[in-house]
Amino acid sequence: MNAASSPGTALLFPGQGSQKVGMGRALHDADAAVRALFAEADSVLGYPLSKICFEGPETELMSTANAQPAILTVSIAALRFLRARTVVSPMALAGHSLGEYSALVAAGALRFADAVRLVHLRGKFMQEAVPAGVGAMAAILGLGADEVAAACVESAGAEVVSPANLNGGGQVVIAGHKAAVARACAAAKARGAKRAVPLAVSAPFHCALMKPAAERLAAELERVEIATLEVPVVTNVEAAPNQDPARVRELLTRQVTAPVRWEESVQRLASMGVTRALEVGAGNVLGGLVRRIAPTLKTASAGDPEAIVAATTNAGEDRANA
Repeated sequence: MNAASSPGTALLFPGQGSQKVGMGRALHDADAAVRALFAEADSVLGYPLSKICFEGPETELMSTANAQPAILTVSIAALRFLRARTVVSPMALAGHSLGEYSALVAAGALRFADAVRLVHLRGKFMQEAVPAGVGAMAAILGLGADEVAAACVESAGAEVVSPANLNGGGQVVIAGHKAAVARACAAAKARGAKRAVPLAVSAPFHCALMKPAAERLAAELERVEIATLEVPVVTNVEAAPNQDPARVRELLTRQVTAPVRWEESVQRLASMGVTRALEVGAGNVLGGLVRRIAPTLKTASAGDPEAIVAATTNAGEDRANA
């Protein structure tokens, strides 16, 4: 048994922030099916997303409207490469924010072409929901989620600030109006936070300021077909497995303004009997979070040909836990 086909395996898909110029190029060069996937993404979007992934410039790749489809495409490229080399039989799937769309493609609920178009629009809608410079995000380190939430409540005033990513391992990301985020950072430090780190993001994701984006995305979701989920997806909004296609649109709409409950999602996977987590796509951020949240879960990454070959031969399994 390998890391992809072992009983008790979950596939995890990264979200925004994992993008890096050059990502996906090795997969593209190594596999004709992956090349076809990148060509499909370029055709659907009407511009050369593949070139932006492989060559940049970094400013273009970092743009939310490009980063989101780029990350999804690389995740599905890695999944396609993986599936061509081993039986992939996960018991559950999960994705961090944008990564939930990759999980839904992997589950058979969304067609890739629909997903890549949706996340491009999702990124565009998020970017346009709040004028540049009005919003902000920051990572609060070393303080419990309840204390961070309390710091946000006492700091909001007439503005918005709230937990956006409950990442686990003592890391909570907050989002909202720029001044309110600064006040909440100070309040969190006063409550004992080790650090409060401003994040270089283009918009305040996963907070009430994203409501206009959620409304526009809801209309686009109505235009796509949602098929039966072959594997349950543990959703960001509820940190619970969903296999009902009738709920997918609602959950994806709510996700835009609701916090990403990643710590609870990983805990839920463990309680379902997951013993291995394979991170499919660019980077290895989720593997690090999993090890802090549930140290007994074995982890491996599957983001490039070398890592995928290692994962499918057990050579790369649990390298960080060894």
